[in-house]
Amino acid sequence: MSDIKILLDENEIPTHWYNIQADMPNAVKPPLNPKTGQPAGPEDLSVIFPMELLKQEMSVERWIEIPEEVRELYRLWRPSPLYRAQRLEKALDTPAKIYYKYEGASPAGSHKLNTAIPQAYYNKKAGIKRLATETGAGQWGSALAMACNFFGMECTVYMVKVSYQQKPYRRSMMQLFGASVIPSPSDKTQAGRDVLAKNPNSMGSLGVAISEAVEDAINHGDTNYALGSVLNHVVLHQTVIGLEAKKQMEKAGYYPDVIIACSGGGSNFGGIAMPFVYDKIKEGKNTRIMAVEPTACPSLTKGRFAYDYGDVAKLTPMMMMYTVGHDFMPPGIHAGGLRYHGASPLESQLMHDGLIEAKAYDQREVFDAAKLFAQNEGIIPAPESSHAIKAAIDEALAAREAGKSRTILFNLSGHGYFDMGAYDAYLSGRLQDSSLSEDELVRALEALPEV
Repeated sequence: MSDIKILLDENEIPTHWYNIQADMPNAVKPPLNPKTGQPAGPEDLSVIFPMELLKQEMSVERWIEIPEEVRELYRLWRPSPLYRAQRLEKALDTPAKIYYKYEGASPAGSHKLNTAIPQAYYNKKAGIKRLATETGAGQWGSALAMACNFFGMECTVYMVKVSYQQKPYRRSMMQLFGASVIPSPSDKTQAGRDVLAKNPNSMGSLGVAISEAVEDAINHGDTNYALGSVLNHVVLHQTVIGLEAKKQMEKAGYYPDVIIACSGGGSNFGGIAMPFVYDKIKEGKNTRIMAVEPTACPSLTKGRFAYDYGDVAKLTPMMMMYTVGHDFMPPGIHAGGLRYHGASPLESQLMHDGLIEAKAYDQREVFDAAKLFAQNEGIIPAPESSHAIKAAIDEALAAREAGKSRTILFNLSGHGYFDMGAYDAYLSGRLQDSSLSEDELVRALEALPEV
């Protein structure tokens, strides 16, 4: 078999998702009702989620069967390919072996379709007619619009305004699949109107867009809410990535020394990481597993491990996570999918327990890495995914300096062909770094709820 492109047969698509909650040394603390402060049960969340997803959210079963209807749609692009970046290795003059799992091969162009399809499926079975959601850079909105179209459902997407303006073709893609796309903050919801009253020029955030989508779902009986990251069931669905990658690395004859993925809410990171975290817990593997985030929104590297709301309007349950504060408004960096104030509770607990690590980079150095990768591997990566590329390059250079080989695996979570405006800003020198200052961080953390 070629060491450059490692494929699986479609019969090797996983039949079950892997649930890390069955094996974590310390369980995730329960979500809390935002009004009472008491643990939130299914009855608190059933107004916006179908019962099957709530069961998955709270399950401690190790393996959860993937419905055949979902696997049939997965076959449109799964199993996704695993590549060895031999040209990049040569350019870096490194003894390291660099592999990447390419999720940009999906019809939506990113890993997000892995959870959009089952979420639409379970909601359709529950009799829901419409899904409301948020999107940052547009990958999640594109995926959910496509999934809703597959199942004959309506879709409303609240798109963070800065991305709505930066990425018009993502917007067009959602509309092509029948979705209604609204720039957030908007005047369509009370949450949006409240933000605009304070700042009419607000460029929005994922926290604001989540508030709008949740409010929409709560106020319409035929509508549920769908989230593309953070929650346990979302991370669960994404584990098809890591399960496939483990088989492919076995075929390549190597086991990763370092596993890397970008991290905003934590879905693509959890997707590739959780099956390998299992190996660390159960088999004592000493693999380093790294989440990479922007310095502009550094929840894992600078945030506090605490209960916080998942949105600005405090409509969502409070979750135990690494957070920089629910009302933090990140700057308009081009990695819009990473502009979220918190990390998933699963990822956060693993970070707190020392099973994973995190790193943050500035915007321009990330685009430098994206350019080097594109010139050698022929794929223009999404700005979000380029954070993982930057970390992989640093690991490969460290191997060169140490004179030791190591096997690096990273998740290339999506392509960047709808992000050419960002690349144009980079190539013209208009792209600026924007790190979170200590003063801003202190102010943002002051708003954390007292639990």
